[in-house]
Amino acid sequence: MCSPPADVGSGLVGRSWAMLFASGGFRVKLYDIEPRQITGALENIRKEMKSLQQSGSLKGSLSAEEQLSLISSCTNLAEAVEGVVHIQECVPENLDLKRKIFAQLDSIVDDRVVLSSSSSCLLPSKLFTGLAHVKQCIVAHPVNPPYYIPLVELVPHPETSPATVDRTHALMRKIGQSPVRVLKEIDGFVLNRLQYAIISEAWRLVEEGIVSPSDLDLVMSDGLGMRYAFIGPLETMHLNAEGMLSYCDRYSEGMKRVLKSFGSIPEFSGATVEKVNQAMCKKVPADPEHLAARREWRDECLKRLAKLKRQMQPQ
Repeated sequence: MCSPPADVGSGLVGRSWAMLFASGGFRVKLYDIEPRQITGALENIRKEMKSLQQSGSLKGSLSAEEQLSLISSCTNLAEAVEGVVHIQECVPENLDLKRKIFAQLDSIVDDRVVLSSSSSCLLPSKLFTGLAHVKQCIVAHPVNPPYYIPLVELVPHPETSPATVDRTHALMRKIGQSPVRVLKEIDGFVLNRLQYAIISEAWRLVEEGIVSPSDLDLVMSDGLGMRYAFIGPLETMHLNAEGMLSYCDRYSEGMKRVLKSFGSIPEFSGATVEKVNQAMCKKVPADPEHLAARREWRDECLKRLAKLKRQMQPQ
């Protein structure tokens, strides 16, 4: 089998990474300081892998049992990272906690190990500056839920070596993910900057009484989201005219006019948040049972969409 990675943290993201690494044939060590957390994580992984196999959605060429046999647990950090080539940190999104973990890892790893964070918004320069192995450090930000959404944003520290980026990119491809290279760090990375831009304008349209919250979501789910599941905004432009130059020639003035009409950053509070909350709770009551059921439905949709996308890949 391939040289092992290690997951530091056994929550939802850590479990997903373990499953993804195992799907690629890698032995993976799952580390957590709390033994009960590790036990629960392994039970969860077993149930999920069995379910995925039954539905024909298990990734990789190995059976669920073969993949499960590749995942082991550890409650000692030094033992967890011994002999590994890639460490994927998955602790909660807290800068001090992550810096503490990376300081510990920095003191025990050698010059061959990639130190990777799953952070969704903490800049590499905040996470890794001052570490002796900073050239081996990178953010590999997955999208929730990582097993069904393949995108991974690779964000280097200014001192990260090109070899570290290349190795991480290759590993992500090996386990079936879709890595993108963020060429220099920026607050929010790429995915969240795009997401926040959409959220911001969506909020303004509801706040200004242009559209209801439920119809706003319909614009995305039955409109833009339909094509964005397969092609991005730039290719959409390219295909919606006779190529990109034609699109910009036709529509740039209109785009600029509309963009100038956008308002200020919303406060996400007050009457509008009450209005949006009421609409969302009418659709999905905000209690744990209803939210969990809706997330399960969402994940099933993503599972089927992921399967369709694999089938629809251009030959």
